[in-house]
Amino acid sequence: MNKPLLEKVEHSIQVKYGKDIWSKFTKAVKTYELIKEGDKIACCMSGGKDSFLMALLFKKLHKYSDFPFSIKYLSMNPGYSEANAELIEKNAEDLDIPIEIFKSEIFDTVYNIEKSPCYLCARMRRGHLYAYAKEIGCNKIALGHHFDDVIETTLMGMLYGAQIQSMLPKLHSTNFPGMELIRPMYLIREEDIIKWRDYNGLTFLKCACKFTANMEVDEEASKRKKTKELIKELHKTNPLVENSIFKSIENVQLDTLLGYKQNGVRHSFLDNYDNRKEQ
Repeated sequence: MNKPLLEKVEHSIQVKYGKDIWSKFTKAVKTYELIKEGDKIACCMSGGKDSFLMALLFKKLHKYSDFPFSIKYLSMNPGYSEANAELIEKNAEDLDIPIEIFKSEIFDTVYNIEKSPCYLCARMRRGHLYAYAKEIGCNKIALGHHFDDVIETTLMGMLYGAQIQSMLPKLHSTNFPGMELIRPMYLIREEDIIKWRDYNGLTFLKCACKFTANMEVDEEASKRKKTKELIKELHKTNPLVENSIFKSIENVQLDTLLGYKQNGVRHSFLDNYDNRKEQ
């Protein structure tokens, strides 16, 4: 443990970035009812800035929580280089996070996939995390998706998927009964995570895939990058554009839509058209 560094990091979470990070973390937990008494949560750590911050926030919450829950800090090694694996272990040691690392061979599995290898990798990693977390007795896995992930996903669905959909703060698992996914970083802006990282002089993994450096950018990653750039450009003339996108998924007016799907069933505005009045 690097005690001076840890003290600075923990102090920055509570004081310097208390409003932008700690308060938004606890607000998401309460607003979306992400944690219940007796939960055993697997905090899933990829080695990046988001998941390491999430782990530190969970440590603090667990220490001061009014109700009992337990937390496991899991990191899956899907085939990292030795240097990347060592960086994760060093950060965990410096920040006093009791990380548990388990291995998989996901990178080797997706190595020869030409179309959307990043998407397949992400799906496989989540499946492995669910399986391992369930095996050690957890009922929830926590992922480090943040506010910007939410609004980018929302806009990407409209621009590239011809649908209005978003990223929910929690979901019941389809393939692992009794398991749930939670996103406690849901309200935290990425720019604040970056500021916190840089203020403390921390270095985390970015994409640690051993072969993406030698291939063209994955189509899904390229779409997200373009969407991120679009939002940044729109922000120049509308500083509230990010909040507007986020609020739009809380204020969906079903009466004004041509159609929507619920539980896999498609509904049309024509279904109840004769019973509607002009607004």
